[in-house]
Amino acid sequence: MEPDSTAPVSFPVPEENEPVRRRAIFSRAFRSVKSHHALSPNDATAVRGRRRRKTNDDSLQLIDDLVNRPMDPMFSDSRLVHEQRSVFSIWFNRIIVFLICVGVGFAGCLFVQQLQSDPRKQVRQTLADQLENRNAQIEQLTKDVNAVKAQVDEQSKKVSGKVKSDTLIQDELVTGAVAVTGEGITMTLADPIAASQSDQSTSTRVGTTSKIRVVTDLDLQQLVSLMFQNGAEAISINGNRLGAQTSIRKAGGHILIGVNAIESPYTIEAIGDKNTLAEAMGSKNMASLYDSFKQAGIYPQVNKSNSITLEAAVAGETQYAERNE
Repeated sequence: MEPDSTAPVSFPVPEENEPVRRRAIFSRAFRSVKSHHALSPNDATAVRGRRRRKTNDDSLQLIDDLVNRPMDPMFSDSRLVHEQRSVFSIWFNRIIVFLICVGVGFAGCLFVQQLQSDPRKQVRQTLADQLENRNAQIEQLTKDVNAVKAQVDEQSKKVSGKVKSDTLIQDELVTGAVAVTGEGITMTLADPIAASQSDQSTSTRVGTTSKIRVVTDLDLQQLVSLMFQNGAEAISINGNRLGAQTSIRKAGGHILIGVNAIESPYTIEAIGDKNTLAEAMGSKNMASLYDSFKQAGIYPQVNKSNSITLEAAVAGETQYAERNE
């Protein structure tokens, strides 16, 4: 089929309507580009003269515009402008960003540290500090009481010529109301090495218990009772004098002498006849007790001492029974 000879091959565009084609320039030479602005939509005559050619075939107007005028005049007027920034503004922005990063990093570190910290540890530390302060106050008050007692005894001696009777002195020695110095023995015993290693290994595990035999408050009570039975006049454990109101008990994982916690190794000092006490508390006289200690890995050591000084025990409040009238 041959094409219709009456149809034009193309639609020629007059020179005055020929579109202007330019390349986009992305460089500093944009100022040299000739400005080309879009026509106002109100200028109908100019728009009709530039964008449309006179033709009676309206169906070919779209194709004619796409072929002869592919670029929008608004696009040809666009410019790529690079803003020139000063050195001061560049470094100022960098410093501000750096400070913000440092602040965010510091706040993040504090937040992570707060999450990893154990609040119960701070509570325990606070309670421990308060307990130490109270113990220090008790020790200071005990020293003050002993000093006042010494002054009272001195004044009594000046008045009556004799401070105390022998019975009163003996009672004060037994109750631990006064400091005492004399010969005696020192017994030392400690928890087995396996127990200390087990404590370190199980400290990081919750719910584990150790079945290793360790020195208990009952062992200390038994040893103290045996020393008193064999003539000990004054006894202290790890520097804590035993008085009439001093207790030996276990609280939590520690052994308390009164209100003071002690730890292994345990040192028991007893004033009395050193030879008698050493023989009575030796392994020959108490073979069964030493054998039970040996099976658990506990080895008590008894040493004689020519001079042992024990401080007075903490004086408690004494209450006397009264008849109810």
